[in-house]
Parts: sequence; structure tokens; C-alpha cells
Amino acid sequence: MLEIRGLVAGYGPLTVLHGIDLTVGAGETLAIIGANGAGKTTLLRTISGLQTPRGGRMTLDGVDVTTLPTHTLAQRGVSHVPEGRKIFKPMDVRSNLEVGAYCRRDRDARSIAQDLERIFTLFPRLRERARQVAGTLSGGEQQMLAIGRALMGRPRLLLLDEPSLGLAPQVILEIFDVIRRVNAEGMAIILVEQNVRLSLRTAQRACVLQTGRLVLEGSSAEVLNTDLLRDAYLGGAVETAMGAA
Repeated sequence: MLEIRGLVAGYGPLTVLHGIDLTVGAGETLAIIGANGAGKTTLLRTISGLQTPRGGRMTLDGVDVTTLPTHTLAQRGVSHVPEGRKIFKPMDVRSNLEVGAYCRRDRDARSIAQDLERIFTLFPRLRERARQVAGTLSGGEQQMLAIGRALMGRPRLLLLDEPSLGLAPQVILEIFDVIRRVNAEGMAIILVEQNVRLSLRTAQRACVLQTGRLVLEGSSAEVLNTDLLRDAYLGGAVETAMGAA
């Protein structure tokens, strides 16, 4: 589905990604693991068109999408849930969700109503708060809203950046249950997640980034059981993080 070869990206004089090669198959969840500053967020931003690559090539279903703008990538089925949620806080929940369908080609009232119902089924709390101003939601509800808004775009590839950050354990379980459900329905997912054990339990495959370079790739079980994972994640800090998960 998505194939990346030799991807280079950065900000100003700083190069963050140094020749990344990876693939994501249809219906697959790929976990991206690495310490702070490894380039995980930059990778997602580049895939979704928010960051312009400096080199390399990205193809989606065999079509070169390297230089396409974000809205065109959204039309082609790429949705991005950024770290920090980035919801429209002055708008109500329903309006936020409807914005998620903006780039779709099939924006008729019936299809949008059907997808709203699907989101409200996945996240019942959003149904209860449909007319509540989004900025007054709890952190967990805002994350549900951010994911729901992304799903309103009917993506085939969903990019998730730290979906559990700052959330209560029960809310994390609810959100990851939805992530597994949409993946089981055939949606491809790239998951960046601070909880390494949870991330590897959710994904079929994983990659480890270290200072902008891909240093390890394999099945989640293979990655979990290698010493290189600890070395790539702050020299053993991952062991503490995993033990606390």
C-alpha cells in the first residue's frame, strides 16, 4: 500500500530523517518506536504532507505521492491524528467531526450522516456530547474526537501520533480497542506510541528509529525480544517503560 524509499526530511538547516525505507501493507498496523527526537513525528508529518521531503520517494498503491499536498493525500485516503489532538476547540463535537469529511469526494448528506453514526457507535461518549463545545471536553474525549474526525475522512491509511499521551488507563483501553477494531476492518495504521508494550501488542510489525535512521524492523514479537530495542530507546529506558506498562 505505502512504500517509502530513501526518505529525507528536516527543518531549516536540520536534517531529521536520513534515508528512511519502509512499507505498510493494506490492513496492517506498523508501530514506530524510538526515543524523543528520533524523528517519529517528522516521519508522520512527511507522510501526510505537512512536511515537505528533501529527498526520497513515497508511493501509495504504486502512485508517486512524494510531493502531493496534504488535502490531496487526504482525498487519496491518508488521515493524520497529530500529537496534541489539534481539535477545533471553539466548535462543537459534531461540527469537528463533519470537518473531517471536508476533503472527501462523496460529501453528500446521507454518507456523512452514516459515518457520524459509525463514529458515535465507536465512541458513545461523543454521541452524548455532540453539541458540546469541543474545548470543554476531557483530554480522553478530545482524543476520541481527534480520532473520530480522522475516521470521517474514510481513510485507508491512518497515522496516529501518541494517542495515549496524558490519558487515564481506562480511556487508553477504550481508544486502543477502537484502533484494533478499525484495523481488523482492513484499515492500515502507522502508530507512534510512547507505551512500547501497548504499541507492540497492537501492531503486527514494528520499526525502531534512532536519530532519524531505521535501525531495526521486524514482527512485533521479534522487535520486543531484541536487545537493540533497549539500545535504541535511550539506552535501556525502554525496559523501565515497558515494565510500567
